[in-house]
Amino acid sequence: MTRRFRLRSAATTAAALVLALTAAACGGSGGTNSADVDPQGTIKPREISWLLSRPADGAVIKTMSTLADQYATTHPGFKLNLITTPDRPSYIQKYETLAAANKLPELFDTDATPYAQKLAKQGRMMDAAKLLKDLGLYGDYRKSALDYQRFDDGSLYMIPFEYGLEFFWYNKALFKKAGIQVPASLDDFPAMCTALRASGVTPIALDGQDQWPLERYAAYQPFRTAGPTYVQKLKKNQASFSDPAGRKAADWVSALGKAHCFASGFSSAGYSDAQALFTSGKAAVYNIGTWELGSLATDKLDPAVRDDVDFFTLPTTSGSVTAANEYVAPSGIGMAVNSRTYDPLVRDFLKFALTRYPALYAATGLLSPTTNAKTAIPANATPLYARAVAAADTVGTKPAMPWDTQLDPTTNTRLQQELVLLAQGDTSPSSFTSTMDSALRQNAPKFFK
Repeated sequence: MTRRFRLRSAATTAAALVLALTAAACGGSGGTNSADVDPQGTIKPREISWLLSRPADGAVIKTMSTLADQYATTHPGFKLNLITTPDRPSYIQKYETLAAANKLPELFDTDATPYAQKLAKQGRMMDAAKLLKDLGLYGDYRKSALDYQRFDDGSLYMIPFEYGLEFFWYNKALFKKAGIQVPASLDDFPAMCTALRASGVTPIALDGQDQWPLERYAAYQPFRTAGPTYVQKLKKNQASFSDPAGRKAADWVSALGKAHCFASGFSSAGYSDAQALFTSGKAAVYNIGTWELGSLATDKLDPAVRDDVDFFTLPTTSGSVTAANEYVAPSGIGMAVNSRTYDPLVRDFLKFALTRYPALYAATGLLSPTTNAKTAIPANATPLYARAVAAADTVGTKPAMPWDTQLDPTTNTRLQQELVLLAQGDTSPSSFTSTMDSALRQNAPKFFK
């Protein structure tokens, strides 16, 4: 299937979805004032919809589907219609098409993007902080889980359903063979890669196909050097890639490439390829989140490497302005509540579901976005599983935001393309920063106006 066809197909699907959801959007009780988080009136069961961008077989959807079925047993006529589009670009196109037509369903997924903030300022999204406080649930959420969902002004309009910690998983036996220790600083990575490569293994397994994993690496040095405010300014063209923090990112990614940190042809390697490279013992390091605990810290892992797998968190740097316990700890894409269709039924279902969700979700072995649910450690887990889960209680107060959720889409796409060239040695750090500053000047002002 060609790219052109995929785009046309997504647009056609989005247009059809507008028509399909018109009845649902218009068939509610008419909505209420967006500030009224506790609307009065009779609870009238009906079908409500949730526009999602999550794996159909994932724990979030399975958990919410179970809760919706339970709610329906005491509210005949209620149904939660899940409209799932795991492919993020297609999802965004659907989401923005429906928003433009004023046909968003009762619930919809969104990151804390400028586009979502515009909808919030237009009064089209419920204030999630007010809603959660009214439901008596706000204090249950992890601070970092809520902070991940906030707009730059601190307002909260999305509810998290996940929580994860991103670690550098590594093979202790391969490190020992190469005669190296866990890097004390990000600046130690090139030397680490050189030693591992000399010992005959791929230093770092990377999913280059999806592009965001390499973009994580670009964000690490600026986060340590300048803190989370750098990307907040960068995305609005109030900072530049040629600033010291941006230059350090470019120099570091270039150095990683020169040290042959990534596998040959990494740009075409997919998610499963990167995972397999690490779990087979052919790569020494793998940067991924706790959502992969089932593959990395249970008896599903190959016995040949099982006892050798460990993890370390994002290293600091000399003069780092962020602490060692501050790193990427995402709570995933958030759920927004449509203020136009918000009524007693939607509120009652959300209270029912959100109150019960943490315990049911944590029972699957994943980290809940709240602190009041204990993650169930699987019977087949290695000791590493519990250690990784326990780390959630020590995360710091400055979150490292992934850049792909911060930059405008056009600049972000160009960044991902240029990072591959930079890591491959096909462009220099100075050319990279010049190209990216040009893209930023051209695109950011239009997107953030």
